[in-house]
Amino acid sequence: MAVTSISQPKPSLSSLLTLLPLFFKNNKFSDAKSHLLSFIASDSQHTLHNHLLHPSSHLPPPTKALFDTAIAAYCQSGKPHFGFQVFKKMKRLRLKPKLLTCNTLLNSLVKYPSSHSISVCRELFDDMSRIQVAPNVVTFNILIKGYCSEFQFKDAMEVLRIMGDFDCFPDNVTYNTILDALCKKGRLNEVRDLLSDMKGKELVPDRNTYNILINGYCKMGWLKEAAHVIDLMTHNNFLPDVWTYNMLINGLCNDGKIDEGLRKRDEMEKLRLMPDVVTYNTLINGCLKFRDSKEVFALLDEMRDKGVKKNAVTYNIIIKWFCDQRKIEDATNALKEMEESRVSPDCVTYNTLINAYCKMGNFGEAFKLMSQMGGKGLKMDVFTLNMFLHTLCEDKRLDEAYELLNGAIRRGYVLDEVSYGTLIAGYFKDEKEGRALKVWEEMKEKGVIPSVTTYNSLIAGFCKSGKTEQAIVKLNELMECGLFPDDTTFNTIIHGYCWEGKVEQAFQFHNKMVENAFKPNVYTCNILLRGLCSDGMLEKAIKLFNTWVSKGKEVDAVTYNTLITSLCKDGKLEDALSLVKDMTENNLGPDKYTYNAIFNALVSAGRTVEAEKFRETMLQAGTLQDKCSQPEKVVTVDNVVEAVEPISCAEDFSKRINELCMEGKYREAMDIYQEATHKGVAVNKTTYFTLIEGLLRRRKPISKGAH
Repeated sequence: MAVTSISQPKPSLSSLLTLLPLFFKNNKFSDAKSHLLSFIASDSQHTLHNHLLHPSSHLPPPTKALFDTAIAAYCQSGKPHFGFQVFKKMKRLRLKPKLLTCNTLLNSLVKYPSSHSISVCRELFDDMSRIQVAPNVVTFNILIKGYCSEFQFKDAMEVLRIMGDFDCFPDNVTYNTILDALCKKGRLNEVRDLLSDMKGKELVPDRNTYNILINGYCKMGWLKEAAHVIDLMTHNNFLPDVWTYNMLINGLCNDGKIDEGLRKRDEMEKLRLMPDVVTYNTLINGCLKFRDSKEVFALLDEMRDKGVKKNAVTYNIIIKWFCDQRKIEDATNALKEMEESRVSPDCVTYNTLINAYCKMGNFGEAFKLMSQMGGKGLKMDVFTLNMFLHTLCEDKRLDEAYELLNGAIRRGYVLDEVSYGTLIAGYFKDEKEGRALKVWEEMKEKGVIPSVTTYNSLIAGFCKSGKTEQAIVKLNELMECGLFPDDTTFNTIIHGYCWEGKVEQAFQFHNKMVENAFKPNVYTCNILLRGLCSDGMLEKAIKLFNTWVSKGKEVDAVTYNTLITSLCKDGKLEDALSLVKDMTENNLGPDKYTYNAIFNALVSAGRTVEAEKFRETMLQAGTLQDKCSQPEKVVTVDNVVEAVEPISCAEDFSKRINELCMEGKYREAMDIYQEATHKGVAVNKTTYFTLIEGLLRRRKPISKGAH
């Protein structure tokens, strides 16, 4: 006879509270916490929490040991807000928690962030002073980490300043935490100042300090400076480790220097540092950006041969590449392979695919993936939100985007500079400068620190509005904040001057910025060439082109087409044809833009035979499509009937779903959507937007009291 296993009954709160004092009495706090963790996991009604805050006369009263251990258990369970409420109860009862309890709670609040976490951390720290729990350096380091996680540098530096008032002194962890956050934001001037302060405190940089600096320089593309730090590191008897090499390889790959990245991988192996999955992911990502995908398969084979297993990041890189190439079927196949390999897709996986479907206009599949994401216990994060904000802005639904942004904070989303920058760019694109500047001010009021990318959105908006001088003001503000402008910043302002017809000022700005370490790229060249050509300065444009090429700098099809079009307009057809020949030899074209310029110029010059010959050459090369060869779609009565009926049906479903969502009846709306899907009816784009917004809004609001 089969033996049926009998599940153990869940212990009651009463039996738990009777058992715990025995553990406390014998100093078995670890065992007590284990029992609390087990109970909390199944305590859906929060009976323990309620008893700790409002003790029942029928149960044993809470003791200091129980309060302390319960706080630790709630923190380990990922519920620091419950722990904080228990802490507040202890304060009201004038019970002094252990320093370890306070530090555990602080750390958990930072680890599980919400829209109020950092303000709660500060409140907890202030309460510790009031009940005379003396902080130690760990307390300060956790608080600084919290501020740095939200890039609140002024507050982090203030905490650093007051440490001495509590007889605590910063250590390497303190400085490394702030340095890491500053490097992530590209605020390298402040990094230098902080290193000087660190030296003044007689603290010697450790391996982590050097690695943080190398990472910061590599992210900025300052590879020489990164190499200098590695030399310093070695000189001070800290040999580079796998992390050091991974960051340097990442910097090289981001700069398109894949061969150098591969050489660094080989160098690692000579030093008996085995390349890990991060090394391979970095090289794979670089090859997909700048090289042939065949090299990627070679790297994947090498990973397999060396026993390095693919992780979620590996698959995410491959899925993103397929999506960028618009190979969505290959991307979904990679997702299937990922799941079959028992690698769990994460938020990045889903966000990448959702973004691809949104760009394709396939909002049905995007919504389906968002639903799957929730079903797998993955919370939609700020990246999901930002992606949909971008989609709304692209569709010029700016009021909806603004409303979604404002409602996001109380729904538990921690907004970042990308959230605000997306809306700022959307308003500028729609020529609503006032609204864009209003969002900019709101962002600063909320304490969200703009990044270089956010400033670039604002600068681009001013430049497109013909207000390049105002863009210069923002550039100066950016640098005063300790940020370093990037190529996009400089190119946008150069384009702004050219757009206003101020080509001379564009060159003056260009020359000044080159003196300040700006490295012009092919986009810079194209902007200046177009500016000169538009202003009728063709000879200067040709001179710039020849100088640029003579220095071995990169050009592209746009470079050639800009000059070819201007030469054609100026009647210099032979010079234009010479450039077409040069363009062909360099495998950069010609393309349809080249064809239009040359074909029209030949026809205008009465050289119709040559024009037709040129057209035939382009057709044979596959550059042009012969529209006459494409069969027209035959429209029949049956086709019309089949096309019309689902439209009215789709409109009916869409209307009902929209009405239910407006009334807040989201579940009912989902039922109607499922019915429509079952019948093979596709609802309209607006309805998908409504459903997606519903998913984003369904995240439970976080009340301040819960923290």
